[in-house]
Amino acid sequence: MSLKIPYSTVLETVEKALLNTGLSEEKAKVCASIHAQSSADGVESHGLNRVPRFVEYVQKGWVNPNGDPELVGGKGAVENYDGHLGIGITNALFCADRAMALAKEHGIGCVALKNTTHWMRGGTYAWKMAEAGFMGISWINTESCMPLWGSDEPGVGNNPFCIAIPREDGPIVLDMAMSQYAYGKLGVYRLAGKKLPFPGGFDKDGNLTDDPGAIEESRRILPTGYWKGSGMAIALDLAAALMSNGKCGSDIDEADNGSCTGCSQIFIAYDPYLFGSKEEIQAMLNRRVAAADATHPEQEGGQVTCPGERTIATREKSMKDGVSVDEQIWAQVVAISEGNLDTKDIASK
Repeated sequence: MSLKIPYSTVLETVEKALLNTGLSEEKAKVCASIHAQSSADGVESHGLNRVPRFVEYVQKGWVNPNGDPELVGGKGAVENYDGHLGIGITNALFCADRAMALAKEHGIGCVALKNTTHWMRGGTYAWKMAEAGFMGISWINTESCMPLWGSDEPGVGNNPFCIAIPREDGPIVLDMAMSQYAYGKLGVYRLAGKKLPFPGGFDKDGNLTDDPGAIEESRRILPTGYWKGSGMAIALDLAAALMSNGKCGSDIDEADNGSCTGCSQIFIAYDPYLFGSKEEIQAMLNRRVAAADATHPEQEGGQVTCPGERTIATREKSMKDGVSVDEQIWAQVVAISEGNLDTKDIASK
């Protein structure tokens, strides 16, 4: 069952839960803001829903609340950091800021981060760069949770990829896993008792299905674009590990410390006005988006939009009517905020 909770209540409750988990006031406030914003933007799977698992990982020692990025090396517009298994959100925000600082100096900035943890909603950092006026590109490698094309067992991560275009009339932001549906999204549909809009994987008997629970059980999520998503996933994995001199997906598998613990991440910021004026670049972006949005919808009354365009409307609705949260997840987060939920209870749900 879905509840509508005022944004301020979500923010305050998550912050209390994170303080109870041992985060500093500053980090708890920052992380609570990102979790609440993600759910308000309609990304429940990597917003509020991730709080109980994050708490579990801190309690298991898989996330170090006191870990911060440390500069390993840098050359010109590129820097490499060790995340020391710190909080994925604060590590990633730091690296996105560094990429933008490098871009201000060089026109482009690239920060490679190794030995970090789950960054939650990947689009957070692309949105941040776009809203600051930069084109942003970021991606992450993960533990193996998706079969390579032609396999029936997990052999590669779904390795989310994000790219943001800094359009002043509203950023265009693509935030996608390499699977048709990320596991977090499967959980959202399962908790709501809904089928997927399109088949998202295979059941234990090898049949393509729209049943999220059956896909979670088989662990055979469907690569986006079949063999193309599978190929993109392994390429992103290798590129992230190479650029950061960090762990690849099979290294993360071997460590077996939960989702994304010890992963590698890349953040690239680009000055969009290096070779064109702001006026002509923004005019081109608006022209292209308008043409795309004007294409004929497949269903009468439908609307075609570019990625990210509906996010602002969803955010405004959440601020007005309340943030949509799953009742079971909300109960867990409230319990953590009151100091009443143990790791074993979290893991069992």
